[in-house]
Amino acid sequence: MKNFSSLLKCRLHVFLIRTVSIFYFLLFTFYFSDASIHRPHPEFPLEGRWDLTLSRDGKTFPSWLEVRHSGVRTLVGQFVSTGGSARPISIINFTNGKVSFSIPAQWDTVSNDLIFEGMYQGDRLTGTIIDPLGKKFTFTGSRAPLLRRTKEPAWGKQIKLFNDMNLDGWHASGKNQWKVDSGMLRNPWSESNIMTDQVFNDFKLHIEFRIPANSNSGIYLRGRYEVQILDSKENEEPWIGGLGAIYGFIVPTEQAAKGPGQWQTFDVTLVGRLVTLVLNGKTVICNQEIPGITGGALDSQEGEPGPVMIQGDHGAVDFRNIFITPAL
Repeated sequence: MKNFSSLLKCRLHVFLIRTVSIFYFLLFTFYFSDASIHRPHPEFPLEGRWDLTLSRDGKTFPSWLEVRHSGVRTLVGQFVSTGGSARPISIINFTNGKVSFSIPAQWDTVSNDLIFEGMYQGDRLTGTIIDPLGKKFTFTGSRAPLLRRTKEPAWGKQIKLFNDMNLDGWHASGKNQWKVDSGMLRNPWSESNIMTDQVFNDFKLHIEFRIPANSNSGIYLRGRYEVQILDSKENEEPWIGGLGAIYGFIVPTEQAAKGPGQWQTFDVTLVGRLVTLVLNGKTVICNQEIPGITGGALDSQEGEPGPVMIQGDHGAVDFRNIFITPAL
């Protein structure tokens, strides 16, 4: 009954959002009949979302960029680097195909800006990024896929991802510190992420977790979109980096965290870019769009299926009862 009530509440919420959106769209159209204002400015083909791949010393790293208008002539946006969260860009320079911007350091202790310089040509981006520590990366970029689904998914058979006994079906991203103990998948200290051998497109995921005080972890959907796990009970309000957030992008609608050391539950539905998240029995994200990859993603190939990846390079955390129901 509780799950049915949450689903009904979610669908009603989506209906109201769509109704209000249509109303304001019609109102806007009535007052501003010039159709040109609804089209991207022809001088700024750069607008949109971009999946970036950075390269340095023979290694590749995922990144993401969004470009949009602010007013008549100014381009602004947001940027996700190889780590951290999405950050706003106050102005993006774009002249004769040349693109550039700078943003302050986020988690780095230095005061240097990140410098982005590139070229737009043939609906592709190429260029260089110099991070606040002075490291230089080359990059290529292609337009991010819309990931819109034309019909409701049909769901397959539920799969138990963790067998309670060993790490069969999982592999670490580097040196493995993950253990299986008393039916739990445990990350005793910070080292490597762990991910499923199988990859998935759309799915429903059930996972239970227990986090110590002040610890930090996350679940990466398709290996690209982090659902934040954080000791957040003491925060009165939900926030963009707290428990149940899509890190840096979507804030939960309410604070549903339990205290440290208690078992908690995520029930996540991901269809295209649309995510619904039930945290400890409360629907805190309802059919919201994930704009792009989050920091620490496995890759930036958003159009491809990906694994369920658990963050293991931040703090200790325990997991149990991990089930996935893929779409057919």
